[in-house]
Amino acid sequence: MTSPDDPRPWQRPDEAGGRPASASLVDPEDDVPSTNYGGEFVTTAIPRYDAAKPVPEHSFGLVSDPEPLPYVQAGTGLAAGAYGSPATPAEVMIGESDRPGDPDRRGTQDLGLLLLRVAVGGLLIGNGLQKMFGWFGGEGLGAFREYLTDLGFRHADVLSYAGAGGLIAAGVFLILGLFTPVAAAGTLAYLVPALLAEVMDARNEARLSAFLSDGHEYEVVLLCVVAAMVLVGPGRYGLDAGRGWARRPFIGSIAALILGVGAGVAIWVLLNGANPLA
Repeated sequence: MTSPDDPRPWQRPDEAGGRPASASLVDPEDDVPSTNYGGEFVTTAIPRYDAAKPVPEHSFGLVSDPEPLPYVQAGTGLAAGAYGSPATPAEVMIGESDRPGDPDRRGTQDLGLLLLRVAVGGLLIGNGLQKMFGWFGGEGLGAFREYLTDLGFRHADVLSYAGAGGLIAAGVFLILGLFTPVAAAGTLAYLVPALLAEVMDARNEARLSAFLSDGHEYEVVLLCVVAAMVLVGPGRYGLDAGRGWARRPFIGSIAALILGVGAGVAIWVLLNGANPLA
């Protein structure tokens, strides 16, 4: 080789130039075949580091194929199937009233609703028996029919049977906690025209200004209590305990409230038609 300071270009030493036999000069051009080379090129490929490893039957990617986790399911043990079918976590059902601090804990609310249902239902049954059979100091069905006629109701004979029988049936359903929103809505359909009749009667006797202090607050409070029962539901101590309106009353209860009040107003308008305030 030549020195970097040697101005002469580098040249391949000639064999005749006296190169020692032990010297071995490597030229990059020695690996380049000549233009008339007719042989084949043989290259050695470096194998992948994991080429010798066995490929599993089911492989997983990093993104597209989620690797299953060994969740335990009831009755199935670890991982419900092979790795190809991912297992799902088991759901642990906890009772609504078993978790401390749960907002769904009702405490004594159901007991209070039971007491309210029994009280209102018993009152309706007693009132219905007074009107139907004259029990408990009542005047009987004939006097009830005459009262409806005096108030201007048409078809008083049918209304007397429907009113007295409806009170008894609604009271029984409320006590049992069966079809509670329907029973309470039916009670509203009776109480709304009954309250309007009391208002008109007080107007005719010039006692409208003292309506609430003249003993009629009872009808107002009873109507509000029944409307509240439609909205809050019967509670869990009744035959409706497994239904939605007993646990989380919402849309159905609002519909029942509107239906009950609307039915009461319709009964008054269609079968009486008088203006209770005029």
